[in-house]
Amino acid sequence: MLIDTHAHLFHKDYEGWLDEVLQRAEEAGVAAVICVGLDLPTSEQAIAIAETYPNIWATVGWHPHDAKDAPPDVLKRLETLAAHKKVVAIGEMGLDYVRNISPPEVQCSLFQGQLELARSLELPVVVHNRQADVDTLAIVETVGHLAGVLHCFASPPAIARLAISLGLYISFTGTVTFGKNHNEAVLRAVGLDRVMVETDSPYLAPVPHRGKTNEPAFVRHVAEKIAMICGTTLEEVARITTANARRLFDGLNGSQD
Repeated sequence: MLIDTHAHLFHKDYEGWLDEVLQRAEEAGVAAVICVGLDLPTSEQAIAIAETYPNIWATVGWHPHDAKDAPPDVLKRLETLAAHKKVVAIGEMGLDYVRNISPPEVQCSLFQGQLELARSLELPVVVHNRQADVDTLAIVETVGHLAGVLHCFASPPAIARLAISLGLYISFTGTVTFGKNHNEAVLRAVGLDRVMVETDSPYLAPVPHRGKTNEPAFVRHVAEKIAMICGTTLEEVARITTANARRLFDGLNGSQD
């Protein structure tokens, strides 16, 4: 069985057919999906979806793109949402220096605030990092005593090693099937001990579905590619990545296999 550790099931692309999407995921061997919030409204939607489906879990957080729009009481409101029994992490949070939709200093402040909230609640973090390797890991190290994952990992092996040394996991999406990126080198360098799989649905559909709306069932293609790179079986990748997800996201241990 596989766990899709990062999907945005509240996205408009799933309106009217989420039942069908999740049925396909189950048929593909996906035991659980983590629905990741991007701001207060989508965090609330993630919780609502998790309440509806037994093997869906939620995270609550504020994405760096919209850091400039976060209300003054955002951390307090996230803390309230995080008390829900199906919330397994704080995030998606982090830094994005590709588009810089919000000023970097605003992103950094909100990122650190959410990390500190997660530490106080003893919850793991789901971290977004785009061309912000140094600042992302520096802030993680400054806050300290954290567990979490760098989702949609796209950095070189040296950053993977540093992230792992700080107690983080790294998670791969459909980009691992695209070629011409760091993913293969990272996997060969660090192995599977701190690796998880995700879709980032509805984005980044893997080959052979590239260009289509992504969905949790397609996480199987991510795992198959990782197995090929690492010279092992799909079953072994599923076993290790599922165990890693359950180790990080303790709340998942109530989900079915």
